[in-house]
Amino acid sequence: MSTASELQASPDVPAGTRQRSGWTLIGVLAGLGGIVGTQASTRISVTSEEGIAGNAVAMTARLADQRTSILVEHVAFAVAALALLVFAAGLQRRIAARVDLGSLLPSVAAGGLLLTAAACLIGTGLTTELVFGLSEREQLVPEFAVVGAHWMGTIPWLWAGAGVSALAAAVAALRHDALPRWIGWTSAVLGAVTALFGISPLQYMAGFTGPVWVLVCALGLWFSGRADRR
Repeated sequence: MSTASELQASPDVPAGTRQRSGWTLIGVLAGLGGIVGTQASTRISVTSEEGIAGNAVAMTARLADQRTSILVEHVAFAVAALALLVFAAGLQRRIAARVDLGSLLPSVAAGGLLLTAAACLIGTGLTTELVFGLSEREQLVPEFAVVGAHWMGTIPWLWAGAGVSALAAAVAALRHDALPRWIGWTSAVLGAVTALFGISPLQYMAGFTGPVWVLVCALGLWFSGRADRR
């Protein structure tokens, strides 16, 4: 009779039957958090709003009216950052179980997500000061509020690392059958777009595509895991 360790080590047993897939649901949460955070960030328009851009005092006054969006962005990106840690670990384990021992793919897939998690967490670093400081504007230096507005609209959008993770997942799926092939092709497309955005002057556009890949990949792995257990 096979032992539990032998069953888990066997490459012929579907991963969904050997390993619980709760991490994929946390990945769904990470993707949703990134999407919600990005959309909330687009509503903070003081840095480009016609008539006030360049006027620190006017921008601070307008930013005070957008505290709800700041709060939503803060919570969403913070949730995404923490959830990405779990999804990264689960994706690394899933790929490692299906590729050759010593392959770099599991580490690259996880590393890109960890890099993204760090950007999301650091991107929320000034929101607390702004949410509370904007309620007492006489104690808030307008120039700091302007810097904070730019910070919220740039740093948590740096999802280029997720693009690298997606490309690693694509190779793992298409060359090693570590993931469903449709996830491999989706990862190849979204990963290439996200990574190219990340290395271009349009790097913040990666904040639109990176979270979508995380959401699609996590949902796909969750559904494929359910199918494996039937």
